[in-house]
Amino acid sequence: MQVILTVLGARPQFIKAAPVSRAIAAAGMDEIIVHTGQHFDAQMSDIFFDELDIPKPRYNLSVNSLGHGAMTGRMLEKLEEAMLAEKPDLVLVYGDTNSTVAGALAAAKLHIPVAHVEAGLRSFNRRMPEEINRVVADHVSTLLFCPTRSAVDNLAREGIVAGVHAVGDVMFDTTLAAIERSGERSRIVEALGLAPQSYAIATIHRAENTDDAERFARVIAWLEAAARERPIIMPVHPRTRKLFDARGLAPEGVVLIDPVGYLDMARLLHNAAAVFTDSGGLQKEAYFHRVPCVTLRDETEWVETIEAGWNRLWTGPDYQPRRDIPDYGSGQSAPAIAALLREAI
Repeated sequence: MQVILTVLGARPQFIKAAPVSRAIAAAGMDEIIVHTGQHFDAQMSDIFFDELDIPKPRYNLSVNSLGHGAMTGRMLEKLEEAMLAEKPDLVLVYGDTNSTVAGALAAAKLHIPVAHVEAGLRSFNRRMPEEINRVVADHVSTLLFCPTRSAVDNLAREGIVAGVHAVGDVMFDTTLAAIERSGERSRIVEALGLAPQSYAIATIHRAENTDDAERFARVIAWLEAAARERPIIMPVHPRTRKLFDARGLAPEGVVLIDPVGYLDMARLLHNAAAVFTDSGGLQKEAYFHRVPCVTLRDETEWVETIEAGWNRLWTGPDYQPRRDIPDYGSGQSAPAIAALLREAI
C-alpha cells in the first residue's frame, strides 16, 4: 500500500488536512500523521482533530514555545527520525508554518518526494517568516498544489513549472461541510448573547503585529475605533493573551474570549458582519462565508480576495466592487489532490 506521511502543526493545517485525509483514505492509501506540536493547547489543537474527524497522529513531537531557529531545527531532527522509521513514499505538507518548512526540508534531504498543499502563495515580503517558509517549501517540492492561478504564475516566475497543479482551495471543501455541521452542533452565538450580523470577529497573532510594541498599539487602537460601530468578539491566541496580561490591556468594545474550536468559529463567522484579522486562513474563510474582511497587515498573499472586493488592507484603499472568486473551486479540491498523489507514487 502507498504510504503518505503528513506533517501538521498549526490550526490552519488541521483545517486543510481534514478533507484531504478523508480523500487519501478513500483512494486506498495509508496516511501517517505527524503532529509537530507547534500548536499544543487543547483549544488550538486537540479539538480540531475531534471536530473535523482527522485521524489521530501516530507521532506527537511536542516542539513548541521556541524561537524560529530552535523550533525549526528541533522539528527537523525529530521529523527525520520519524521518516527514517516509517519510510513513506511521499511527505505531505501544508501552508507556511515552521512545521511546513521543517517537514519539506527533512524529506528533501532524505530524497523523499514532497507534496505542498497551498503552494505558490506570495506576499512578497521577505521580512515575514511565513514568506521564507513558503518559498523554501515550494523549491524542494515535487508536487505543488496551488489554490489559484496567480499561485501558478508566481511559481512560473521562480522557474517552477514541473509538478504544478491548480486544484482549488481545500479550505473551501472544509467550509462547505462545516456550515451545516456548525449550525447543528455549535451554540456559541447564543451563549455569547449575540444577534446575527450585530458583531465583528477579530484575531491577532502574527509576529509582525505582536512583536512590535508600537505596531501592536496601533492595531489595538484601530480595533477600538472599529468597535464603536459594533462590538468585536476576539478569540485570543496564547501569544496575544500574554501581551494583554503583561501590559494590562483591555481594549474598549472588544470582548476577549478563549480560543474556540473550528465549528464554533465557523458559526461565529457565518453570523458576523465583518472580520478583522492578520491570519491568512481567516481571510479566505471570511470570503467562503461571504463576510467582508479587513486584513490587519500591509500586504496579503490572498490577492484574489482584495481584487474581488471581499477583503481590504487596514492601511489601504476601500473595498473594490464584490464578485465571486472562481479560482477557489467548487469544494472538490481534496479528491483532486488525492488522485494526483496516487498517480505520483
